[in-house]
Amino acid sequence: MAKTLEDCRALDAQDPLRPLRDLFHIPAGTLYLDGNSLGVMPRSAPARVADVVSREWGTDLIQSWNKNGWFAMPQKVGDKIARLIGAAPGTVVATDSTSINLFKVLSAALHLAQADSPGRKRIVSERSNFPTDLYIAEALCRERGFELVLVEPEELGEALTADVAVLMLTHVNYRTGAMHDMPGMTAAAHAAGALMLWDLAHSAGAVPVDLTGANADYAVGCGYKYLNGGPGAPAFVWVNPRHANRFWQPLAGWWGHATPFAFTPDYQPAPGIARYQCGTQPMISLAALECGVDTVLAAEAHGGMAALRSKSLALTDLFIQLVKERCAGHGLGLATPEHHAQRGSQVCLTRGEGAYAIVQALIARGVIGDFRAGDGGRHQDILRFGFTPLYIGFEDVWNAVEHLRQVLESGEWQRPEFNRKHAVT
Repeated sequence: MAKTLEDCRALDAQDPLRPLRDLFHIPAGTLYLDGNSLGVMPRSAPARVADVVSREWGTDLIQSWNKNGWFAMPQKVGDKIARLIGAAPGTVVATDSTSINLFKVLSAALHLAQADSPGRKRIVSERSNFPTDLYIAEALCRERGFELVLVEPEELGEALTADVAVLMLTHVNYRTGAMHDMPGMTAAAHAAGALMLWDLAHSAGAVPVDLTGANADYAVGCGYKYLNGGPGAPAFVWVNPRHANRFWQPLAGWWGHATPFAFTPDYQPAPGIARYQCGTQPMISLAALECGVDTVLAAEAHGGMAALRSKSLALTDLFIQLVKERCAGHGLGLATPEHHAQRGSQVCLTRGEGAYAIVQALIARGVIGDFRAGDGGRHQDILRFGFTPLYIGFEDVWNAVEHLRQVLESGEWQRPEFNRKHAVT
């Protein structure tokens, strides 16, 4: 049955997560469907950051490392993130960027593979994995004499041959929103004798994740997408406790030392996840990230990740249905799986012509999504829309599709100003 605007308003009125929208600053007139690139600012963040700057730094100065708990912040925030990804306390640290953390854990995984199975010299990943993951893997392969093998998702099983050291996947694909079966893929990697490394950039805070239950080996993730930590927020890293103490990570900085303030000339790695820190940590950014993580944890009082997932699926189902009903005949395709178990918290539409300009025309109307270019082959240009159930409602979805319909029917996307490429798409 076709959904109406009144139906969407009724769904909003019944939504148990609706009060959480008040935790965020959402600019008037904005329909924000890009939380999978940069989450909305928590209302608590400006005052928290101002307090760090004016009181903790401005007044307490260096005493804040002890007095205001700065030194413990990476693990304090890490423990909060752990509650969202099925990790035990003390196994996650918030630090550095996703790319740097990937370099750390992939390097450690390759050391482990060489120690246990010297003949394994391959890293397998998905061809459409996020490019920075592939670049880091390529660099390590060149340095260590490994080979990076890229395959399509349906080819992953047959690619897990006896010479594979690590299977490296992003849980939710950044281009399509397709979600891997984490327990199933991890079990397949282990059955083939390989280690399993997950990138949770598009799933932490958006979909239920259980690293411990899946028996994964390593994971990294992003702080500025669904965790709402702000632009350039620290990322996070998790290592299965069975691996944590076996190898140094390659960036053996003083914050990863067992006793950093002993100032010994030799490096002694801290036990467990603490060794995955490197240099002095960014306190202002960590404070903002903690505000963002707290907005996701606030959902625990309203059903937690299960409630977020239920609403996410309802929002994305509605978006897909309305696009099919209201935008038919305009050349849009669907890149995102319709099967719930295979879908993250975004919907990606394809179009052979004008995808970038259509997104720009929507942005001019206050409907914020983004564009991802195709590769001239299997992967087409993408109009990408993220659905963060903490602050997106069902009426928002209706209005976004109505704007999309008008942009397509009027042809306004063909205007010159919408066809000029910006540096960031």
